Amino acid sequence: MQSIEQASNAELLSALTGAGPAQLLMERFGGLAPLARASLDDLQQLKGIGKGKAAAIRSAFLLAQRLTQETHREAPMLDTPERVADVLREPNRLYAVEHFQVLCLNTRRRLLAVESIGQGILDQVLVHAREVFAIAIAKRASAIILAHNHPSGDPTPSDADIRVTRDLIRAGQLLKIEVLDHIILGQRTIERPRDYCSLRELGHFAGY
Repeated sequence: MQSIEQASNAELLSALTGAGPAQLLMERFGGLAPLARASLDDLQQLKGIGKGKAAAIRSAFLLAQRLTQETHREAPMLDTPERVADVLREPNRLYAVEHFQVLCLNTRRRLLAVESIGQGILDQVLVHAREVFAIAIAKRASAIILAHNHPSGDPTPSDADIRVTRDLIRAGQLLKIEVLDHIILGQRTIERPRDYCSLRELGHFAGY
C-alpha cells in the first residue's frame, strides 16, 4: 500500500473531493499554484464540486499558509533576498493579481511586520511613497524591503517596477529610512530555477 507521503497531488486532493473531481481539478488548473488562487466560485464551476468541497479546498490552502506564518513567528532575519522570498512565498502564491507589500525591519534586520498596501489588475498596481513610509514610521522601522508578486510567473522587473523602486529609495533617504531591496515573486520553471528576483542584485540600487 502506497504511503500518503508518496501520493500524487490528485490523490491527496481526492481525500477532499473524491477521485473524479480531483482529476478534473488538476486538469482544469494544471497545478497546485493556480488551484490555490482559485476562488470559491471558480471551484464550483467544475462537476462534482459543490460549496462544501470548494470550501474544503480553500481551507486546506489557507491552513498551509498559516503553517508558514507560524514557522516565521520568531522574527526572522531578512538579510538576503532568499530569506525574504521564503517569508513571502506562500502568502503570495494565493494572489491572482499583483499585491505590493512593505516589510518593516528593525536595526538588526529582523522582521517587524509585513503590510500589503495595494493591489492591482495583473501587472498594474499603484504605489505612493506616503503610504509606504507611513507604515514604516508607524512600525518604528529603521529599514524596509519592498515586495510584490507577478501573477504571470515571470519575476523579471518591468520599467514601472524599476521607476517606483528608485522613487521610493529617494523618498527613504529624505526620511532616513533605508530601502534595502525590492523582491519580485514569480514561479519556478525548468529554465528559471529561482522564483524571485532582487532588484538590488540586478544593480538597480547602484548610485543610491
